[in-house]
Amino acid sequence: MTSTVGENMTNNQNQPGEFDAVLGGEAPPPVRGAVLGGIEGVRKRLVNPDVEIRVAAVQDALNYQAEGLNLVIKSLQDSSRKVRQVAYNLLCYRIEPQIKQVLQEYKYWDLFERIDETLIEGYIYNTFTEFYYLEVERYDPNIGLQNPAEKAYVIDDDHITTFSREPKVNKVEALIFRGYYDLWRILPPNIIKNIKALFYGPYDIDYHISWTAIQDISLILKAFPNLEMLLVRGGDERHIYSEPWEKFISLRHEHLKVLIVETGGLGRDKIAQILSLELPALEHLELWLGSEEYGGNSSIDDLMPILSGDLFPKLTYLGLRNSEYANNIAAAIVNSPVINTIKVLDLSLGDLGDEGAETLLNCPAVNQLDILNISNSCLTEQMVERLKLLDVEVIADTEKEPGDRYCSVSE
Repeated sequence: MTSTVGENMTNNQNQPGEFDAVLGGEAPPPVRGAVLGGIEGVRKRLVNPDVEIRVAAVQDALNYQAEGLNLVIKSLQDSSRKVRQVAYNLLCYRIEPQIKQVLQEYKYWDLFERIDETLIEGYIYNTFTEFYYLEVERYDPNIGLQNPAEKAYVIDDDHITTFSREPKVNKVEALIFRGYYDLWRILPPNIIKNIKALFYGPYDIDYHISWTAIQDISLILKAFPNLEMLLVRGGDERHIYSEPWEKFISLRHEHLKVLIVETGGLGRDKIAQILSLELPALEHLELWLGSEEYGGNSSIDDLMPILSGDLFPKLTYLGLRNSEYANNIAAAIVNSPVINTIKVLDLSLGDLGDEGAETLLNCPAVNQLDILNISNSCLTEQMVERLKLLDVEVIADTEKEPGDRYCSVSE
């Protein structure tokens, strides 16, 4: 994606000016062009192999009016997630129509949309303010769809029929479905083909996560051919209201980039079924493995096809979260090909201890990551401080007591 915004701005490219890139009405940033070589210096630093130098260059670029803004826009495609995030944060509150268009087209899914989760007494009922980079809004049949291309709508069983008859419904790309029925049997095909992001499962509902079934992923993918992101939440077949995926189809889906399965217990059979899917575009895979008591009967052997690096060649985010064998996962990952290709490793919510963290510290390839997320693990303070010395962004919030070995989300 490329875009220019010079048509509506002054072309004074070498002198910093009162460019309105300042957020929240703050004073303009200090001019540093004379020290850093002006706009040409910014360009040179934006191709520097050092990520921190590129981050600083993105921030400095906004001193240089139209050309500087275009450099920030181009930085949305930087190889580093950290640089992309800084660029996005600088642009997301701007009001120029050109910038709004750029951000509407830019729908990169990454960890900074995933870390703001609310864990309450071991259960997860987090709601989203944004989904697929769109503002979340509950569908109200009395109001209807006002800005469908700019919203991710929360709908439930009771309002599906009314929702599907909305005049602007074909503009909707993102849905959060808090019901339990086969959505693809209810929505008309012309609506289904436009959906690119879908959440399926309990959402802001007072149910234990294990009381609800994970919908058959293959049937969802078959029904929604243009999906780019699928997030499902629920329990596994050992528990009430859950069913095995008896009709599962090992299919190929060309467009899916993000697959997230949130559960308090993910069985090895379901993992095998998921890994039988052909997902050539997949960039983000996130599995919540859960407790054996609630159906999470997998082991490291069940995950080895992922770690080979061959199954999903475009994978950049690997989340093996909420696990009771996180130490084994860490030990296997550092000796696997996938550690050399992913940019985000997420082992949060599980029972990762100092033993598993030590294997990460001793792996040079870990420093090639952009992010290591080990939040809600079982690490000592000393180990967390050692991990933060790695040359990556380490997220380590709300650690459990080191002696308490359990996954965060189960029943």
